[in-house]
Amino acid sequence: MGLTYLIVQLSVSHITRTPVWLLWLVLMTPAFILIGWTLIYGAKQPPPPALIIWPLFICLLLYWILFQSGRQIPRDTQTQPQATGSQLANHSHAELLPVRPIEPIEETNLRSCFPWSVYYIQNIEYRPQAVICRGQLRTGASQAYQQIKTNIEGQFGDRFLVIFQEGMDGKPFFVLVPNTQASKQNTRRGLENLTQVGTALFLLFLTLITTTLIGSQIEGVELTKLTSDFTLLANGLPYALGLITILGIHELGHYFTARFHKISSTLPYFIPVPFFLGTFGAFIQIRSPIPNRKALFDVSIAGPTAGFIATLPLLLWGLSHSEVVSLNDKMGMLNPNALNPKYSILLALLSKLALGSELTAKSALDLHPLAIAGFLGLIVTALNLMPVGQLDGGHIVHAMFGQRTAVVIGHIARLLLLLLSFVRQELLLWAILLLFIPLIDEPTLNDVTELDNKRDVLGLLAIAVLLLIVLPLPEAIARVLQI
Repeated sequence: MGLTYLIVQLSVSHITRTPVWLLWLVLMTPAFILIGWTLIYGAKQPPPPALIIWPLFICLLLYWILFQSGRQIPRDTQTQPQATGSQLANHSHAELLPVRPIEPIEETNLRSCFPWSVYYIQNIEYRPQAVICRGQLRTGASQAYQQIKTNIEGQFGDRFLVIFQEGMDGKPFFVLVPNTQASKQNTRRGLENLTQVGTALFLLFLTLITTTLIGSQIEGVELTKLTSDFTLLANGLPYALGLITILGIHELGHYFTARFHKISSTLPYFIPVPFFLGTFGAFIQIRSPIPNRKALFDVSIAGPTAGFIATLPLLLWGLSHSEVVSLNDKMGMLNPNALNPKYSILLALLSKLALGSELTAKSALDLHPLAIAGFLGLIVTALNLMPVGQLDGGHIVHAMFGQRTAVVIGHIARLLLLLLSFVRQELLLWAILLLFIPLIDEPTLNDVTELDNKRDVLGLLAIAVLLLIVLPLPEAIARVLQI
């Protein structure tokens, strides 16, 4: 819940005057209804379809009405395409502070920062929160950015952040925004780091408790028995340690890659909850600008890659210790006691590898707690790899194809998942969630220089992993595997 609140706050707080808590409450109402049903009737009794579909439809409509009723009208309506204003507004490191007026002599100095052989400047636009410099690129994007950034720092010191973006007309342009990071004092950095470590460890400890409680319930231990015999908590440790390991390694992949690129970020913070899965995941917060699309790609793909690599051995071990049961009416993707492995291509392949001839066309799986954690690891990987907005997959396609193409890919991904949800009803909640994630990603400082071929191939492999997790097993492959 904390993660969804954070997503809503970062996404819409600067666009609408409607209180964020109200938008979040409307967004989470279907989840609250589902949780209430589960608490009253138990996880084995599925809610009626109307109890899921109607609240989703009504809350989606109400969210849109509340969002539009408080929508802020941009004050700047000049000829610059609207994407530029949106990108600047979404840049968390370029706070909307007024730019100190540039004197005539400073404008001369600013123009001198743009050598005609590198970037032939044609006009300068002054906005309330930015100075936009337009012209013609005369050399490689990376070389131009580095040289002009060095020139501007030589003339103005650390007064501006220099951002290089793609233009709607195909011509890249430079944006100068106030460098708020430079004005911040670093005298308390040591205390802040200590606070981060304490907060991260405290949340990790709470998450270990909540996931262990849920893991114990998965093993059939009742809460009343736990109060009289705490040793029964050990039954929940396989699930808890497996899930925390997967989520933690995912976020540490982001964290260490950010450190490698000298990008400031927080430590991984877990989100503990005393119900459902025991946690709503973990996150890190980037606190400094991302220098270029290569760094954006590396940081974004490192998390899903690390988490996926950690998931595979845990899931294989858990599947090998799972029980093969007969298919029945209660089987489903969200039922760990009767999971049909054919719901996912990758899950089917791993299940056949772990169980061999035990798995047949009439088999379902009663998952071991560690297999449940591994299966959730696959779901987390797939959700993060969705090529939409500020998800890892959105960052990846942004880095690969640029901002404008990434928005188009995000629209297509939303539509395809919505269509797939008519076949796989379990994906409907994902499809609804993606509708609330903005498609415009934050620009990097140099958002023009493209990736190398190696990173492009890795990005395509990440998309392939997403499809292997999300798509059901085709019948032709099922016959070959004899499942």
